[in-house]
Amino acid sequence: MNQNKLIQKNNTTLLRPATVIIVDDDPENVDSIEDILVDQNYKIYKAYDGEQALKKIDTIEPDLILLDAIMPKVNGFEVAKKLKTNANTRLIPIIMVTALEGMEDRLEGFEAGVDDFISKPVNVFELRARIRNLVKLREYVGELENAEHVIFSLARAVEAKDKYTEDHCGRMANFAQVLGKKLGLNDYDLKIIYQGAYLHDIGKIGITDTILLKPGPLTKDEFEIVKRHPIEGEEICKPLKSLKPVLPIIRYHHERFNGSGYPEGLQGEDIPYLARLIGVVDCYDSLTTKRPYRDALPREDALNVIHSETEQGMWDPSIVKVLDDIINHNHR
Repeated sequence: MNQNKLIQKNNTTLLRPATVIIVDDDPENVDSIEDILVDQNYKIYKAYDGEQALKKIDTIEPDLILLDAIMPKVNGFEVAKKLKTNANTRLIPIIMVTALEGMEDRLEGFEAGVDDFISKPVNVFELRARIRNLVKLREYVGELENAEHVIFSLARAVEAKDKYTEDHCGRMANFAQVLGKKLGLNDYDLKIIYQGAYLHDIGKIGITDTILLKPGPLTKDEFEIVKRHPIEGEEICKPLKSLKPVLPIIRYHHERFNGSGYPEGLQGEDIPYLARLIGVVDCYDSLTTKRPYRDALPREDALNVIHSETEQGMWDPSIVKVLDDIINHNHR
């Protein structure tokens, strides 16, 4: 959520105040910091221990947290660690306001995920400047999050066009992660294939429904239009830098190991590995899902089709072998 949303008042565009929560077990310290910020266009919340802070943060979703280190019940380091390991709060900037000066204490804070430190007694101008900079950064991050949400909404809109592909991307994303873990992918690549599974067909947003939903075989000209969707999808996502690692999946998920795919006819290991993985998952999910022109295939028949196509050189055999192991293990 981005608290810095524009609102309208008397035909004038105003910036909604950023939300800041001050967390300290000493009420005098809380009041002192509030006095420093009172004329700075922030909406201020207060908490007097770590437990109370975590509950309030979950409710108000602040843009910035000013956090004391030494507190009863749950100290500041523990609060920071909990917030930074939670996907919903990990991007909220945290400034630790503390009298602790030791390097070990600061290292502990950074390891817990603290973004910045301010020493007590607080320098008014330094505190205001650091809060302003981190709130601005939070606003930029919020804009990126909103842009990503738009892109993923477009991908879901493509799915919604066709009742036969409902939740195709969701199934693919989950299964791609299962396959990826079995193949030994790291957490970063698992995130990329999850996003890639959702976005691989986003370029179909520009294909007319008469082609996309056609119950019979496509003509040569119609298929040429469909073959454009990986390139169109890449163009849609390219402006968002955070999706740059996903672009090869979107562009190359229809390439085939023997060079018979599109859009570029890449072959073998010239096809990015994660695109090869998504291609196999896409094929399996498509075969096991009902389509306008055929019923869903049983898993054994779907695997037989994939094995046959692998023998023809279409799929990476190392990926298909692991796919086969997973399917057979889960259905013994």
